[in-house]
Amino acid sequence: MDKPYSEACERNKAPILAQLRALYADVGTLLEVGSGTGQHAVHFAAALPQLLWQCSDIAANLPGIRLWLDEARLPNLPPPLTLDVDQPWPPGRYDAVYTANTLHIMGWPQVRALFAGLPQVLRPQGLFTAYGPFNRGGQFTSDSNQRFDASLRAGDAARGIRDFEAVDALARAAGLRLMAEVAMPANNFLLTWRQCAPSPVG
Repeated sequence: MDKPYSEACERNKAPILAQLRALYADVGTLLEVGSGTGQHAVHFAAALPQLLWQCSDIAANLPGIRLWLDEARLPNLPPPLTLDVDQPWPPGRYDAVYTANTLHIMGWPQVRALFAGLPQVLRPQGLFTAYGPFNRGGQFTSDSNQRFDASLRAGDAARGIRDFEAVDALARAAGLRLMAEVAMPANNFLLTWRQCAPSPVG
């Protein structure tokens, strides 16, 4: 099979990396939820060799991710894990969890399941970073985001751009507090929360 490819990943990988260099300067282990094609993982792991970047996704996406990882042959890119947020998460604790362009693809119950699972995989004071479009005060931040949301919902009514306030409420319920909010190109945001409440032993 040919490697999967995302044009969006190619466009946004450089601006995201510019933020992650400082954000993850002291991070040793990271779990990526929803690695998709694997392009982000390869690009970021190559640029951040001190960071073990653990990919994960639903089982159907793992073969494509493996193609990218096998070609890159990076020592800080272990084999991808199967992770379905509706199922028990694989064991392991991480300094950070990263996800990109997933919250608007998941249904809202899955978004809630994602945040509910974070305390069991984040180490104390761990970081959770989410990249993608977000609404503010229930309003779209751009006309293009409104069109994008309409196209998402036309394909699957459960999808859609999430309200920042609703997502932040889930983070707070999981013991996380917003520590960084960066406006990114193409009307996206890079949001990072830090775990403040003690995480349960999982």
